[in-house]
Amino acid sequence: MREPRRMMFLQGPHGPFFAQLARLMRAAGAEVLRVGFNAGDAAFWPDRATYVPFRGTPEAWAAEAGDLMDARRITDLVLYGDTRPVHAAAVSAAKARGIAVHVFEEGYLRPWWVSYERGGANAHSRLMDRTVPEMRAALEALDLDLPDPPAHWGDMRHHVFYGALYHAFVLLGRGYPNFRPHRGVSVVRETRLYLRRLVTMPFTALSRRIAQRRVTHGGFPYHLCLLQLAHDASFTEHSGYARIEDFLSEVVAAFAEGAPPHHHLVFKAHPLEDGRANVRAAIRDLTARHGLGGRVHYLRGGKLGGLLDEARSAVTVNSTAAQQALWRGLPVKATGRSVYSKPEFVSDQPLPAFFADPARPDSRAYRAYRHYLLETSQIAGGFYSARGRRQLLRQVGDMMLSGHDPYDALDAGTPAPRRMLKLVGG
Repeated sequence: MREPRRMMFLQGPHGPFFAQLARLMRAAGAEVLRVGFNAGDAAFWPDRATYVPFRGTPEAWAAEAGDLMDARRITDLVLYGDTRPVHAAAVSAAKARGIAVHVFEEGYLRPWWVSYERGGANAHSRLMDRTVPEMRAALEALDLDLPDPPAHWGDMRHHVFYGALYHAFVLLGRGYPNFRPHRGVSVVRETRLYLRRLVTMPFTALSRRIAQRRVTHGGFPYHLCLLQLAHDASFTEHSGYARIEDFLSEVVAAFAEGAPPHHHLVFKAHPLEDGRANVRAAIRDLTARHGLGGRVHYLRGGKLGGLLDEARSAVTVNSTAAQQALWRGLPVKATGRSVYSKPEFVSDQPLPAFFADPARPDSRAYRAYRHYLLETSQIAGGFYSARGRRQLLRQVGDMMLSGHDPYDALDAGTPAPRRMLKLVGG
């Protein structure tokens, strides 16, 4: 009789997705346990019998993770993001033992897709070593009409709600004296930031619409800078910058040097920007220092599609939002490491030269790349809304149980069946 799969879940997206995924894996015959590091992890895992609290110090976790994998004969490690310290240590222990590592992340093609990969995500993804010709070769036997990405974020209110609820549980819970947040701020401040974001969303939306209208009705050419959260793993681990202010300084200086004098620069904040890094003040100071008054704008999140439709180019560190720019055929400059930084469609020009005359991407190459992602690691659905989770669970369970990772499955001619339906929040 075949041995059952034994899956160890670590931290997941805020909300009930990991608990629902575990229920699906148990129905498929797998044994499941969840290691929790704080009261927020415990709150979203209702099955007490399979919950294992870790109350030790972060320094002790690496050895404990390996011991737990050995004692429970773990075959699969499941986590959300692979760079936070507790996850990085567990991934290292799992790979040393030949344990499959299932990594979930926000979708490379947002908003209505999530990423599922084996081994690593973002700059640790196998996509980093795949060339566009290799992707085209893998797609030769397929003929699928793919949908355009929606031009709105998706289940943002659900995302913020579950973030606030999770951190409230962490703040009010007890029993984890050694827990340290991976984002470098206290649990109290993290909770306050989420709550403030939730309460002020209507007011932020109004001020954003006014500011965005000034840009879209201004009648001037503009370059769009897609900002990221300064504490997000894509920036902290894969950017090459110590602080987001360093990136802002580089962009504004390059714009002042290279852009035509009638062009403008628009900074668009990440939809979850909460003010822990004072980006707006830094942009204001840089604008004054370079004599760019009236030519630099700051937008607090919001929908991206309308801004991209009118933009001259897009600049970013490694934001996944740049893929919406590439889909529209816009020139893109990415200064950090990213899965889409392929020479066919991301500019290698110095920033001043890019602002002066941005090189357009090879749109056919990007369409092949996007098609490849949608046949492999990008799964329709979402972590936070009920409808998004249902859509995701219908597909990802079989992908996790498959003997092939998503990229090898396509190479072998056995990609998972897909339903490319656009979703509505709910």
